[in-house]
Amino acid sequence: MNRTVRSLRIVAGVGLAGALIYVAFGRHNGQAVFFAPYESGIVWKEPKLVTPGERGGAPSDAVVLFDGKNMDAWTNGDKWLIEDGAAVAMKTAVSTKQSFGDCQLHLEFATPKKVSGKGQGRGNNGIGFMNARYEIQVLDSWDNPTYFDGMCASIYKQRPPMVNASRKPGEWQTYDIFFETPRFKEGKVARPGYVTVVHNGVLVQNHVKLLGDTPYDRAPGYKPHPEKQPLVLMYHGNPVRFRNMWIREIHEPEGEKPAKK
Repeated sequence: MNRTVRSLRIVAGVGLAGALIYVAFGRHNGQAVFFAPYESGIVWKEPKLVTPGERGGAPSDAVVLFDGKNMDAWTNGDKWLIEDGAAVAMKTAVSTKQSFGDCQLHLEFATPKKVSGKGQGRGNNGIGFMNARYEIQVLDSWDNPTYFDGMCASIYKQRPPMVNASRKPGEWQTYDIFFETPRFKEGKVARPGYVTVVHNGVLVQNHVKLLGDTPYDRAPGYKPHPEKQPLVLMYHGNPVRFRNMWIREIHEPEGEKPAKK
């Protein structure tokens, strides 16, 4: 039997609830046929309009953490050197004055061009979410052997990156990190944290479940904490440079099924 539907067309109309609906129709064996689309029954709120940034720049709903001019968004930001549009790590770690929970973070970093030290002593820094409880490692991992769960783009002491996408010392690199903070209820984990990391355009951590915090000297574990806390950039004695840093809060789409009459 020939089931080919010819002259398929899709038209739009307004349903009883004011929502835009689509109906497809065509002809099968000379007769008109209609196809009703699947409907979930959920009435969705219209997604917020966001203007994307140009060439890695901040979208319209992002909080700019560093634009090449000053570190005013950071506690202890005045301790870092601003040079040629970059913030150079010096003296101490810095933390954002604003707290964040579920978020999308973009930043660019460069480990020192002059190679000094080896392993964890070479171009070491880190991105610490939730007041540095959960760290994504920053390290010069170009021809620099170290333990795999401590190399660049690792979830520190928990999981190596899927691949090593590092650029050469001194070259600018990008991180796009998507972080979902854990949730706690009555002192226990109701939902673990998750993290996705894109390093220089390469996916290296794919919605990985966090096992807990990321200390150096013990196994990871969860302790209850607020859903929003500051972001931290570490300082481990290396003049790692940062630029074009912005962050945006993640909000899931909202919708609900109308009550049955």
